[in-house]
Amino acid sequence: MMSYMGVVKEVEKIAWPKPMKLFTAGPVACFPEVLEAMKIQMFSHRSKEYQEIHKDTTLRLAKFLEAEKSTVLLIPSSGTGFMEASVRNAVSPGGRVLVTVIGEFGNRYREAVERNGRKPIVLEKPLGKPVLADELDDALKKNPDVEAVTITYNETSTGVLNPLKELAKVAKERGKMVFVDAVSAMGAADIKVDAWGIDLVFSSSQKAFGVPPGLAMAAVSEAVFERAKSIPERGLYFDLLEIKDVLVKQWSTPTTPPMPQIIGLNVVLRIIERMGGKEAWLEMYAERAEKIRRGALNLGLRLFAEPGYYSPTITVIYNPPGIKGPIIYEELRKRGFEIAKGYGKVKDETFRIGHMGYITDEDIDLLFKNLEEVLKSLGVVK
Repeated sequence: MMSYMGVVKEVEKIAWPKPMKLFTAGPVACFPEVLEAMKIQMFSHRSKEYQEIHKDTTLRLAKFLEAEKSTVLLIPSSGTGFMEASVRNAVSPGGRVLVTVIGEFGNRYREAVERNGRKPIVLEKPLGKPVLADELDDALKKNPDVEAVTITYNETSTGVLNPLKELAKVAKERGKMVFVDAVSAMGAADIKVDAWGIDLVFSSSQKAFGVPPGLAMAAVSEAVFERAKSIPERGLYFDLLEIKDVLVKQWSTPTTPPMPQIIGLNVVLRIIERMGGKEAWLEMYAERAEKIRRGALNLGLRLFAEPGYYSPTITVIYNPPGIKGPIIYEELRKRGFEIAKGYGKVKDETFRIGHMGYITDEDIDLLFKNLEEVLKSLGVVK
């Protein structure tokens, strides 16, 4: 058969016109080993070979999340799919959910609750601040009939990491289900599913695991599956009982899985083991985040998040005085660096530097060298 590899170059010119160093909020730069593994030719997703890779990936992720008593599910979706699934499968129609909001992605969970015919009771904090345990406890005292609590572990719009362990403890003491949006946290912030009593925690591949988008993952407690049995109209695509049933019987998914992404995730989980395990991997992320925060402060910039609650995956930084909108983003992009624009209500006063995926120390040093030059060109650094 005639080769058409030249077509690849044509597409590259559209999608990737010049090399960029990615410091984005996701998708992020993928690990080279992941990209190499994802080139494997496709095979049947109902074959024994696929069942083996799906099983192996699921068990490795369960170990990483310390979710031995829960069930890890992998499906073709973004993380928002599991957000919707938590509401449709484990909250009564018309039921009330206490939604904690510290930014735009907490508001997305509120919208998921509303659009699926449930009622959100909102506990909202000023932007840049986390929800504290005593605040959640007080809200639950005032709303004893809520069925679940939603927590955005890492708020990408503000760079705040919520104290998940403490919040989950309060919710479980009040007898509530705990749903956690860990899209931009899983893989970089510690999660102990069983020990912390989390009922459903979800993420997606294009964030801290450094895999292309298309794969959603979740750890789901037995309590969620039991609850789902009594919930009518769970839908077709995100019916957790069906997804679990196919997993148990076939080590696969009801619909066609994103096989390359699952292979890529398997590679990352093996890399984590080679690096020394979960603790070493999370320490790598913590050190990277600290280096980026220190670089911003050394340039006289101000961080948006409250100290003590900084995100390990993204740093949100105030624009210098007199600078509005995405000017810094645009200037860095001209130099070959893709950071992230400000998001939501603070989009005009902040910019964001992501820490996720394949980033080297040299990449960080080069970013801040160029950021300093950009600030000098704008007259805000001498």
